[in-house]
Amino acid sequence: MLWTIAVVLIVLWALGFGIHVGGGLIHLLLVLALIAIVYNLITGRSAV
Repeated sequence: MLWTIAVVLIVLWALGFGIHVGGGLIHLLLVLALIAIVYNLITGRSAV
């Protein structure tokens, strides 16, 4: 579940570069996605 959220946030961030909307919000989405990925790697839980 956490990986899905992270992927969605990264895709939205990437789309933001093409559309040029959101400004700081786009970068906030990237930061949230990276935090989600790092948290999942550190905890090592299996998201089944």
